[in-house]
Amino acid sequence: MSNIRFKAIFKSSEHKVHPMVESAKRSEAFGVNVFNNDRMMQYLTKDAMESVKNAIQTGSKIDRKMADQIAESMKAWAMSMGATHYTHWFQPLTGATAEKHDAFFDLLPNGKAMEKFGGSQLVQQEPDASSFPSGGIRNTFEARGYTAWDPTSPAFIYGATLCIPTVFVSYTGEALDNKAPLLRALHAVDQAATSVARYFDKNVNKVMATLGWEQEYFLIDKAVANSRPDIVLTGRTLVGHSAAKGQQLDDHYFGVIPLRALNFMKDLEMECTKLGIPVKTRHNEVAPNQFELAPVFEEANLAVDHNLLLMDVMDKVADRHELKVLFHEKPFSGINGSGKHNNWSLATDTGINLLSPGSTPMKNLQFLTFFVNTIKAVDTYEELLRASIASASNDHRLGANEAPPAIFSIFIGKQLSSVLDELEGVSKGKLSPEEKTELKLNVVGKIPEILLDNTDRNRTSPFAFTGNKFEMRGVGSKINCAKPMTVLNTIVARQLIDFKEEVDNLIDKKGLKKDEAIFNILREYIKSSKRIRFEGDGYSEAWHKEAAKRKLSNNKTTPEAVNILTAKSSLDLFRDMQVMSEIEVRARQEVDLENYILQTQIEGRVFNELVNTHIIPAAITYQNSVIENVKGLKEVFGASYKKLAEGQLAILEEISLHLGATKQKSEAMIIARKKANAEKDIHKKAMGYCYDVRPYFDDIRYHCDKLEQLVDDQKWPLAKYRELLFIR
Repeated sequence: MSNIRFKAIFKSSEHKVHPMVESAKRSEAFGVNVFNNDRMMQYLTKDAMESVKNAIQTGSKIDRKMADQIAESMKAWAMSMGATHYTHWFQPLTGATAEKHDAFFDLLPNGKAMEKFGGSQLVQQEPDASSFPSGGIRNTFEARGYTAWDPTSPAFIYGATLCIPTVFVSYTGEALDNKAPLLRALHAVDQAATSVARYFDKNVNKVMATLGWEQEYFLIDKAVANSRPDIVLTGRTLVGHSAAKGQQLDDHYFGVIPLRALNFMKDLEMECTKLGIPVKTRHNEVAPNQFELAPVFEEANLAVDHNLLLMDVMDKVADRHELKVLFHEKPFSGINGSGKHNNWSLATDTGINLLSPGSTPMKNLQFLTFFVNTIKAVDTYEELLRASIASASNDHRLGANEAPPAIFSIFIGKQLSSVLDELEGVSKGKLSPEEKTELKLNVVGKIPEILLDNTDRNRTSPFAFTGNKFEMRGVGSKINCAKPMTVLNTIVARQLIDFKEEVDNLIDKKGLKKDEAIFNILREYIKSSKRIRFEGDGYSEAWHKEAAKRKLSNNKTTPEAVNILTAKSSLDLFRDMQVMSEIEVRARQEVDLENYILQTQIEGRVFNELVNTHIIPAAITYQNSVIENVKGLKEVFGASYKKLAEGQLAILEEISLHLGATKQKSEAMIIARKKANAEKDIHKKAMGYCYDVRPYFDDIRYHCDKLEQLVDDQKWPLAKYRELLFIR
């Protein structure tokens, strides 16, 4: 078995790496494979173009006649680019994307063939897709699923296929995907934020949520990765002792990008450019063989689509370079895991970032309004935000030293903290002329336009203000951004609606001026949401105790975290904001729990395979060779052999101890798994896997890793960390 490991290492050493040449002007290739505004102007009639624009800007429906025109034009463009098929590209509750390809080919009644693609195929498709997780929404007799075109995200050509971004709904109309709830949440925040923004600018007609994700990932040699069954089946190493050198020297972070990785990045970025994904930044991350890329900020729905597409492109490009991308949040023990920081803000159709301070007191009051309301929203619904990033894989990362803790808090920096402290002292009711002057000129008016140097100082904060946006840092590298973005935009929309009602009430019933009313309400929000603000070390034991006093949640595991989804407050929120019905929310909770169970179950099975067919045989083989050595010493030296064989006997004893423990723990895990599987209630089943099965993983790993240190390197069957992390 060890031959596989050494063959993989030998194969990796054969790679001859030559620098790739990058195109000088990436802007010329940007979006060439996208049916974007430029393509539409070229291929669509004026009426069809207007119809698509209205659908994007106002959500109006495109009639069938116009859909036929658009489909014909889209087909003509796609075929001119070499496309032969089309697909509705959607986001089922698996967390990934899905597609079913159909050819443009069709037969006429006379038996002749032609290329055909009409409005009906563009607008709606029936992929069936009955095997996707639905959380019980679909019964067997109505398992049909439908995809419907999302015109706000442009179609694109991937390979030889025209991909049409769509939502995915059930026969009875419930959302079976991550995109539909996101679109509803974005609509809700648009309406709510527009109403509030008009306090400051009557010309605002639309507010767009923006997202900039930062994708972290590991890049390892494909042959070496494929020699590890755990990486192939689970995306992470279930066993493996830390290499002598890890990340302790910080020499990889922002260092010179290894040539092989750089070639991959260049190739990837050219593919992304053609697909309209505005990738801009690339660099080494902290852990060896860990990297990051980040794009220019985009509208949130499009940004989510681009991130999902990017991960698929990364897999395909890596394969060309004989590499493997690992998106698992914690693929290696003892070094940093990978996240996907979600940088979120709100922008108006007049070109203003609502979370960016301005040059005047009025602009700063607008900034503070959206800033404080976001803090208030997070304080009210912090458990929901935690639930939105919960997964079996992300549980390994949250709370580790490289990632934010599971306790949600907000870091805003000393300067803004002092501003909020001053606003907290605003008088209740009408303000005196002196107070108005003091607030506008000396408090609100003196917020600097550039806050980047005064914020973003605390890297342990799960939700930090970073100058002109909020950064949600707990999102895992594998997670579909649609989930946290749906929750964040929904809770902010709810908060802004409440804020406007309270402000209008003070204006209409108390006779306060608009600014006075806003200051009064902001003061109350600053007071009531103070518990969520924290400037210190998020990992410290003192903060954990303090957070408990503040009654902040600390849901460390997915089964704990997703319980909040079906709390009355959550169900009311999603229903009132028309983002998800109770059925849709409950379905997602069930899918999250089922995914947690299945991922843990798979890891448990792989563990047993590794222990029984790789690790124990290798340890016994080496143990037998040591026994033969001891026998030889006895034959040569007789009774005095014991003193000469002290080291060998100690090794035998230690191997036997760890072999016995490994076998005993793995068999106990099987019993725990069977017990958990017998549970009919999905919540109890998930808790069984969480608290009865998963603890064995660390126990088994401990003994396996000890055996790795004892067994002859030539006999150890699994690629070691030094090979996985330092072969470049």
